[in-house]
Amino acid sequence: MKFYISLLSTLFLSFKIVANPIPPIDSPNPCFSRSMEMYYFCDTCGCSGSGGSMGFGTALNNNFVGLRYINQKYRSRDGIFDNSSWVNEYFNTVQLWAKYPITDRILVNGTVPYSNHHRNYVDGSEQRIRGIGDITVLGLYKVLSPQPDSIISIKPKHSLQLGGGIKLPTGGYDRANNEGSINPSFQLGTGSWDYLLAANYGLTHGNWGLSAMANYTFKTENNNNYRYGDQLNYGINTYRTFSLSDNIALTPILGVGGEHYAKNENFGLSVKDTGGNVLFGTMGVEANYKKFSLGATTMLPVSQDLNNGKTEVKNRFSLYLNIII
Repeated sequence: MKFYISLLSTLFLSFKIVANPIPPIDSPNPCFSRSMEMYYFCDTCGCSGSGGSMGFGTALNNNFVGLRYINQKYRSRDGIFDNSSWVNEYFNTVQLWAKYPITDRILVNGTVPYSNHHRNYVDGSEQRIRGIGDITVLGLYKVLSPQPDSIISIKPKHSLQLGGGIKLPTGGYDRANNEGSINPSFQLGTGSWDYLLAANYGLTHGNWGLSAMANYTFKTENNNNYRYGDQLNYGINTYRTFSLSDNIALTPILGVGGEHYAKNENFGLSVKDTGGNVLFGTMGVEANYKKFSLGATTMLPVSQDLNNGKTEVKNRFSLYLNIII
């Protein structure tokens, strides 16, 4: 209980993942969107093969379809002992993602991931898994929606979205990958139906922007009687947009973000050396040209304690291209 009280306090001090930003809502540039709809969540320990890794949404206030590549590097103990050898793990995912506004206030997003993960053991052998991951659908309702000023924006703009979603067990789950290895995330999916709650707040003023978010994932037991621990993500990011021409803009982003994972369960019993938390520093940039948005994001751990110190995240990197439709 003390942890969650501290975590809620930390929410206002430490902050989260880079969003795919856009220019401010008062921008005269016709290629820019006018919204701050940023909702992001990661899925590191629960597991990295799912569609949520490194974020789920984009700030574009338009219908869009895009592709995103995500690379994550970990090292984990090859066994349950403290002196077990370290194994390098590489998670590679390509996502097809899209956003569609059902009404002026209701938004629906979806991701369909395809992953190719591999491990390099100390004896020179390799383990590789590939295939479709867990498909995720998220809906948000605009509680607050900023209205553009008629001439020049002189007041800050606020936005707030609340919503929820579902993650389908479309990715493969192999129980053998959880036996003997300390990293339970080496899967294409969790094998379970998981449910999400999300809240996002945005603030823009001139060419500057700030967004805060928090979301919680409720995970259920899969058909193999294994249940990944519930997951809390929180954070904030800030950015400034530079208009290079009527059709081109460049937006650098800085932020920090945190993740917390409850312990996993096997046949209803807590699994040793699972769960934990990690805090990231985030840096990225997005370029906008007419109907195209190209962005890159990198995340480096500031502090972490995953799986009782037996799993370490080294870095994350994302590259995406979106097209307004």
